[in-house]
Amino acid sequence: MASVAGALSFSASASDELIKLQANPNYWVMPSGNFAGTRYSELKQINKSNAKDLKMAWTFSTGVLRGHEGGPLVLPSTATGLDGDTLYIHAAFPNNVFAIDLDTLEIIWEYVPVQDYNETVPVMCCDTVNRGLAYGDGKIFLQQADTFLVALNAKTGERIWQTKNGDPKLGQTNTNAPHVMKDKVITGMSGAEFGVRCWIAAYDVNDGHLFGKAIAWGQTKILLSIQKKPLHS
Repeated sequence: MASVAGALSFSASASDELIKLQANPNYWVMPSGNFAGTRYSELKQINKSNAKDLKMAWTFSTGVLRGHEGGPLVLPSTATGLDGDTLYIHAAFPNNVFAIDLDTLEIIWEYVPVQDYNETVPVMCCDTVNRGLAYGDGKIFLQQADTFLVALNAKTGERIWQTKNGDPKLGQTNTNAPHVMKDKVITGMSGAEFGVRCWIAAYDVNDGHLFGKAIAWGQTKILLSIQKKPLHS
């Protein structure tokens, strides 16, 4: 998904707020750090000369004893409406989300999705991981394993909307991190090992309605399904 911005030509019209936030290395505002997908931090406090002196200062358990992939988000109060900087952590299935105050290290809120284990987990490949959260327009976006894409209020954790991206009964599940670009949330689909013809989909950040899909069609072709206007507009 790091290359989606380039593939769909979204980067030129990306959210002004995210561009501004990613310019400050104290924050990590999207799964790969920035729209370029570099996954590189410009912070200098830890370097090759002092890395050997690092010691554990704090730990946190999500309570889920499965594989954890993807890093947390770190957002300022100007984005979240909360006091101080906030750490947003996600978990493997059932994909709990935590907002943690970085000054007090206390949990501000927790979102606990309700998912059907027997319907979803048996058709998940390679553990029950989740690869991260996205932020945009005051919302935290979670792509659940059962294919529901969820928008949470970054300040309160209240669910604003959710939309179903696929169907586990058809072998379709999600482990990917969503990406926010302009006024769209970009997500994907997994399940090719079960014969799923996978896709990339764009949903509106405000209400979650489907904007369009790019569907894999054979080994070398992609069928672009457009709603209203081209994905690159």
